[in-house]
Amino acid sequence: MEQKYLPKHIGIIMDGNGRWAKKRGLPRSAGHTVGAAVFKKITRYCSSIGIKYLTIYAFSTENWKRPTEEINSLMKLFKQYLEEALRDFLNENIKVRFIGDVSVFPPVLQELIKETEKVSENRTGMVLNIAMNYGGRAEITYAVKQLAYDIQKGVLKPEEINQDSISQRLYTAGQPDPDLIIRPSGEERISNFLLWQSAYTEYVVMDILWPDFKPKDLDRALDDYVNRNRRFGGV
Repeated sequence: MEQKYLPKHIGIIMDGNGRWAKKRGLPRSAGHTVGAAVFKKITRYCSSIGIKYLTIYAFSTENWKRPTEEINSLMKLFKQYLEEALRDFLNENIKVRFIGDVSVFPPVLQELIKETEKVSENRTGMVLNIAMNYGGRAEITYAVKQLAYDIQKGVLKPEEINQDSISQRLYTAGQPDPDLIIRPSGEERISNFLLWQSAYTEYVVMDILWPDFKPKDLDRALDDYVNRNRRFGGV
């Protein structure tokens, strides 16, 4: 596919790890492990075909409601992934950013997050946003608080607030809104993902669980995307 037809920014809701494991009589943690490997493969593929921004929904603000055993397993998996990313992505021209409130994670995980961002900050290739402890409503609340602080400090007047001033205070400030969001697993929900940014995003829901997702499935979603007529509210 020609570069000019590709979406600049893709979002992916990695869904179906638990169901994939359950279908095979495995613990949910096994699904997350396979899903993490798929994540790395798809990230590299997106970078290789020229995607400029990729946002992956890894852990939502609502995921804390899951069983403690599963959360502990996910924290170990995140730590393992970040350690591997620092090693495996060393020669990849991918800039890694984390969006969400990462201050609630264990200190060792927070340090790895900082190190991963630091190591990749000067890279010029694809920007990979990993959404961890992320929720669209929490993000908008965060932006509103930043506006309130600026008004309190006298650097902004209430009447100066507009859509741009809100966008500039989101976690994705300076990035284009997603053109395409892909949701494997067949679920037809937004799930609190990039609520502000996805006002005119094209959604592709795919009846495939994330651990089974392959580059050819991404190509299928891209083919669907390029055949749509994006009017952005116009005619």
